[in-house]
Amino acid sequence: WIDSKMGGRRQCREPPAQQELKMPNYMLLLHTNPSRPRPTSPDEIMAITKAYMDWADRMRADGRLKGGEKLTFDAGKVMRPNGGRVTVTDGPYAESKELIGGYFAISARNYDEACRIAESCPHLGFGGTIEVRQVDHM
Repeated sequence: WIDSKMGGRRQCREPPAQQELKMPNYMLLLHTNPSRPRPTSPDEIMAITKAYMDWADRMRADGRLKGGEKLTFDAGKVMRPNGGRVTVTDGPYAESKELIGGYFAISARNYDEACRIAESCPHLGFGGTIEVRQVDHM
């Protein structure tokens, strides 16, 4: 949809109706305490997996879910510049009490709505914490 000409170049914009439907995206970072006992029985693992999948299905049906994945149960690697070289270390901090166990990307009107959506996520019921961050579209 062509809206106007600017400096001899055409500026393309989405129709106003589509602009109004766009909402910011938010990341729900799912923090997990690595010292907390992990489920061991297959039935318990299946029940937990089903709870997350059911929640994701509801968010997808509502048009809220933009993506998400479970991360492996390790601290990962951290890369830092160090005098023109790169230093790679294990995990964010040796003394860390939490790992990011996964994430969801959702759409919401504002932080309040994003937090209400996050509150319904089963992660909180399983003893985890959720960090809510707005995505800065560049």
